[in-house]
Amino acid sequence: MEKFIIKGGRRLTGEVEISGAKNAAVAIIPAVILSDEPCILENVPKISDVDVAFKILAELGASIEYLENSTVRIDATNLISTVVPYDLAKLMRASYYFLGSLFGKYRTARVSMPGGCYLGDRPIDQHLKAFVSIGAVTALDHGMIDITADEIKGAPIFFDLVTVGATINTMLAAVKGNGLTVIENAAKEPQIVDVANFLNSMGADIMGAGTDVIKIRGVKYLRGSTYSIIPDQIEAGTYMVAAAATGGNVLIKNVIPKHLETITNRLEKIGVNIESFDDSIRVTTDGPFIKTNIRTAPHPGFPTDMQPLIATLLCLAEGTSIITEDIFDDRFRYVDELRRMGAEISVDGKVAVIDGVGKLMGAPVNAPDLRAGAALIVAGLAASGVTEIDSISHIERGYQNIIEKLHRLGADIEKITETAAPEQTVAKAG
Repeated sequence: MEKFIIKGGRRLTGEVEISGAKNAAVAIIPAVILSDEPCILENVPKISDVDVAFKILAELGASIEYLENSTVRIDATNLISTVVPYDLAKLMRASYYFLGSLFGKYRTARVSMPGGCYLGDRPIDQHLKAFVSIGAVTALDHGMIDITADEIKGAPIFFDLVTVGATINTMLAAVKGNGLTVIENAAKEPQIVDVANFLNSMGADIMGAGTDVIKIRGVKYLRGSTYSIIPDQIEAGTYMVAAAATGGNVLIKNVIPKHLETITNRLEKIGVNIESFDDSIRVTTDGPFIKTNIRTAPHPGFPTDMQPLIATLLCLAEGTSIITEDIFDDRFRYVDELRRMGAEISVDGKVAVIDGVGKLMGAPVNAPDLRAGAALIVAGLAASGVTEIDSISHIERGYQNIIEKLHRLGADIEKITETAAPEQTVAKAG
């Protein structure tokens, strides 16, 4: 069993480079299926969710070749299957993007119900509603989703709620259809714009990505493209909070500051100093943190993925803060772990009340999901004493080289592998 060991209390200082965006990469990789020529993707993050996406592509018959550390050539022009097996799909939520891309290219797809972090009920009914609107017949067979169509026809689609996954999946499904598809009440997140830009770079005709109305006019052919994935705004936000929580001074590089505006504004309200440059930001602190109230919301609101991280920082603030989670039903599972470290948090449904304690203490904790795990790392960095974090596979789904990056900032953190014997094998970052 692997775990992280953190000896807290060290200020983070120095520079950190942000990797490609997980939430964009796991959609753009399946989107390559739609291309009629090979594609080259740059700024691809080396994380376990991307590894799973590549394994799925390989299982379908694509060839994948790393040209450089974060540059990958993918040839998905001659797939041998349109079926994504359960043993791979269960490993990540974003496996459902293979539904849209396979259906959009071949008019048929069979994909297992997706896995990933459990954050409450996350149905895919809006995805299926969109597929049916453009001509699909859908069925659920022993946990497998089947969609087929003789023809994909453009149609108006109105989502009953704002949904990132269904917005992207509809673009993937409709981009090579016949006629015009109009999505209303579309999500606006940066990864949606990135997927649309990638498809347009291949010759797609998509307008309005980043607004609540997206228009997709179907095309017959998509050429190959060389495309660079946007930086990860949540990884950047994670290091912003880590720098603040440790009283550090960190320059965060390879970011798009506009994508971070909501996070930046909230951190500044809490009392964090942030200086923005063209493609980097500097985070420093020089005083106590101030209580605040936060409500998560679809973009451009405060991102739900940052909620556990901001909650951790507010544990160090003066006074009482309130967080309302309006996206996922079960996103406060990390609260019990923070309580082990001395946090005073009470939860009632979708509302968490945080009474600032000023200082956390190291303790053994368990990462219940990806972003909660990142929040526990931040808590461990800021805490006095030693923190041990179990279930770190969740964290490695979304953060490239997190141990190495934190080590270069001065953190005392290592990854250990526990065996059945009393001895431990220690893998120190270097």
